[in-house]
Amino acid sequence: MTRFDWHNPYPTTRLPVFARNVVSTSQPLAAQAGLRMLWKGGNAVDAAIAAAAAIMIVEPVSNGLGSDAFALVWDGAKLHGLNASGVAPAAWSVDYFRSRHGEANGLAKQPVRGWDAVTVPGAIAGWEALHAKFGKLPFGDLLEPAIDIAERGHAVASVVAHKWAAAIPDLKDQPGFADVFMPRGRAPEVSELVRFPGHAKTLRVLAEQGPRAYYEGEIAERIAAFSRECGGAMTLDDLRNYRADWVEPIGKSYRGHTAHEIPPNGQGIGALIALGILEQFDIASLKVDSIESQHLQIEAMKLAFADVYRYVADPRSMEVTPEQMLDDAYLKSRAKLIDPKRATHFGFGMPKSGGTIYLSAADENGMMVSFIQSNYMGFGSGVVVPDTGIALQNRGCGFSMDPKSPNVVEAGKRPFHTIIPAFLTQQVDGREEAVMSFGVMGGDMQPQGHLQTVVRMLDYGQQPQAACDAPRWKVNRDFSIDVEATLDPACVRALQECGHTIKSIDDPYMDFGSGQFIWKLDRNEPDRGYVAASDSRRDGLAAGF
Repeated sequence: MTRFDWHNPYPTTRLPVFARNVVSTSQPLAAQAGLRMLWKGGNAVDAAIAAAAAIMIVEPVSNGLGSDAFALVWDGAKLHGLNASGVAPAAWSVDYFRSRHGEANGLAKQPVRGWDAVTVPGAIAGWEALHAKFGKLPFGDLLEPAIDIAERGHAVASVVAHKWAAAIPDLKDQPGFADVFMPRGRAPEVSELVRFPGHAKTLRVLAEQGPRAYYEGEIAERIAAFSRECGGAMTLDDLRNYRADWVEPIGKSYRGHTAHEIPPNGQGIGALIALGILEQFDIASLKVDSIESQHLQIEAMKLAFADVYRYVADPRSMEVTPEQMLDDAYLKSRAKLIDPKRATHFGFGMPKSGGTIYLSAADENGMMVSFIQSNYMGFGSGVVVPDTGIALQNRGCGFSMDPKSPNVVEAGKRPFHTIIPAFLTQQVDGREEAVMSFGVMGGDMQPQGHLQTVVRMLDYGQQPQAACDAPRWKVNRDFSIDVEATLDPACVRALQECGHTIKSIDDPYMDFGSGQFIWKLDRNEPDRGYVAASDSRRDGLAAGF
């Protein structure tokens, strides 16, 4: 039986939601789309796909029909992993980028926007794989809510409007962008009605012909033709050859539970490394929001990132395996590098040889889905295929241009990826039981959000909504620390005195991610259902029945 402290000590607009069937997303209309499938007799996978389609319409600033995706699915007895991240077009190489964009500091230049940032979109293939393996309702049914919203329109939500306006200066001149996302020559204002007929048209084709039409049919032909027209590298063969991959999740034990992530090319292993390091410390003996607790977590995350940024890539190119990076003895040795009183700038170790949306859904039969899809930097590349609503991601800028890097760009290769779904299980009487489906979106914030919320729930007994609402910190690439403005000023001063370089951030949406959490209340009494949380940093909703 779950024993949480149901008190929430943090300012919030949200309360935990209790239900036997739950969908939690960063946009209320998407959560309702998922619930519609559960009402129709569908399962949690059906609900997740419907919510994922709808959120492409109502939160286009974070994801879209040209996204990538990942998923963890608990089928009631076993956890399954899905990698639906895209691969580099066949024409890509370091020489390709050098010849087109020149050099900087001895390396080929790498564009952040435009066609040369676009890898093959994987999200629709992810829906296809999920539905084929677990779906219960006809695929076309799952797209009905999204089609309806796209055709009839929706009033733009507050946080979405804010991010939409912020993206316009960078993207307004990208091919096809203004026609779709600046319908009045500007970003829409809060509550303004927006319709997406191109999105609806594409979704109708997928509903009628199936998701492979995206990669082999008329939609694929439109994408490839626009690529040719704009001088892009993506071809019909690049699309036709793409499939999502079922993968074995990786995990690490922490406080009697196992935290699970998708294996590389994603950064989820960073959360597991940090948890494995923190397992060496008695965090629960320290006060929940104390400098001592926060410092240890920050240092563990810095150690994890030092290895993640050095080693993580497409697994076919990695110099070490995830198992080596998660080795208990190795993580114990890394934990010894932490000074409890001082901040340290860590280098990578030597393991022994040998703009995103996250949503979660769970049904009363025990199926739970942890799902994430993203265009990366907000709208992604800024490229939008005419008359389709397909806004293409910019995951290609996740590659390295350094020929010595395991993450160097190559044809058919997956880049380093930031988006990561997560899951928590527990061994009971020799069998694995589901505990929580969860995730926190937001670039490099994601593994850090996983770490901070899991520690709050498992070490401190904070209920999911409180763990979600608590102020967060974020380790940057240069190992400086961003802190939310709501973090205790005394704690911030103490962190500075420890040697941390601190930046205070007033905009939590842009920098500290947003999470959704569904926790199974009691394995012995399934009718109690779940408790769900939705992050107040976005427009989200946890809804159930």
